[in-house]
Amino acid sequence: MPARTQMRHYLLPEVKTGVITSDEELHGEPQWQEGPSLSSARLGRHARLISRCSLWFRSLGPSVICRRMKLATWNVNSVRARLPRVIDWLTKNAPDVVCLQETKVEDTAFPHDEFRALGYQTTIFGQRTYNGVAILSRAPVTDVVFGFGDNDPEARYLVARVEGIRVASAYVPNGKAVGTDKFAYKLDWLARWRRWLDAHARPDEPLALCGDYNIAPEDRDVHDPVAWKDQVLCHPDERAALGVIKAFGVHDVFRNHTQDAGLYSWWDYRQLGFPKNRGLRIDYMLCSQPLASRCTSVRIDREARKGKEPSDHAPVVAEFSA
Repeated sequence: MPARTQMRHYLLPEVKTGVITSDEELHGEPQWQEGPSLSSARLGRHARLISRCSLWFRSLGPSVICRRMKLATWNVNSVRARLPRVIDWLTKNAPDVVCLQETKVEDTAFPHDEFRALGYQTTIFGQRTYNGVAILSRAPVTDVVFGFGDNDPEARYLVARVEGIRVASAYVPNGKAVGTDKFAYKLDWLARWRRWLDAHARPDEPLALCGDYNIAPEDRDVHDPVAWKDQVLCHPDERAALGVIKAFGVHDVFRNHTQDAGLYSWWDYRQLGFPKNRGLRIDYMLCSQPLASRCTSVRIDREARKGKEPSDHAPVVAEFSA
């Protein structure tokens, strides 16, 4: 009779459709339980089974890690000028991940400490005076990408993987006016974005393209479609370029939850744009189907646009189930 060996079994995490079901199972200490005595032969079979399970989990890649998440995107129109308002909003709303646009600050001057005090890791792609994007996350980030890799000097695109979700913070060029060089740059930027997606992303993985798109997708996203017809932010060429981005396999999750018109994310500072609700919906999240199917709610936080010295944009907040 071969000697019998006492073995302690690691209880494998319960998995439902590829989702790890608790933080402790993923990051905590293994929960050990004393098992029955095993013969050497049975011990070998168990070891081989555990090895195969380990290889299977690794083969699933990062997209298996799917948890509940509250994700926000906000063009803050200068993170330093708006810092007290941003800190107050984060404290009240406690999103897990926040994509910021138009931070208007170089990396060395970004207010890292203030966000770290709230428990956020800061990933930034900054630029002095103009542009600038950032991702704030309570969880560690990996696979960070700055820009499209084509030497464009403008800091407009930042990507990171957070808890198995690939998150992008994008600040699409405004375009200034139809027919200008800036409008041509905007269309070219959108075309380069689609090429980047084709080369570096997958529509079958959890993907969230968040940001200020500077395009109202439809007339119902515009307070006065007649006045804005064929103008920058509403021009058919811009909307067609946005359609090419969507055709990659991403969906406007806001429209998965409401079909109402008159819901906007940006209002001009001038001519009482906000009090009269003369706005446009130009801030949103385009999500791949694996993530869009988990989206339980999306809202535009109009309250954040009120008060003294606000950004001209409101935050957009989406929640995702595990």
